[in-house]
Amino acid sequence: MKWTDVTEIAMRLAGLYPAVDPRQVNFVDLMNWAKALPEFDDDPNRCGERILEAIQQAWIDEAD
Repeated sequence: MKWTDVTEIAMRLAGLYPAVDPRQVNFVDLMNWAKALPEFDDDPNRCGERILEAIQQAWIDEAD
């Protein structure tokens, strides 16, 4: 899984953290949680604010 797989990352995080409101997650936690996914296999330095915003939005969409 790469940073560009924002929907897949969001779905995995939603499954792992069902009690978490994605609107309240800070980007540091979001990035660390994504990197910790077993299927994640991308350069951590390739992540930026836009990618994290996209993951967060996809998670919000998934939660609604």
